[in-house]
Amino acid sequence: MRTLTKNFVNFLKNEDGPTAVEYAVMLALIIVVCIAAVTTLGTNANATFSKVGEKVG
Repeated sequence: MRTLTKNFVNFLKNEDGPTAVEYAVMLALIIVVCIAAVTTLGTNANATFSKVGEKVG
């Protein structure tokens, strides 16, 4: 039982876990920003091509 408690305390003191979580949160935020930017640019490009298509046709 003493070994289990000691391993549990060492696990809680280990800083690798929180660091990995922080990287995962940063990656998720970057992905959300990229998706928002691509969606906005796609919508603007679609509107521009539609206007040009109306003028040409």
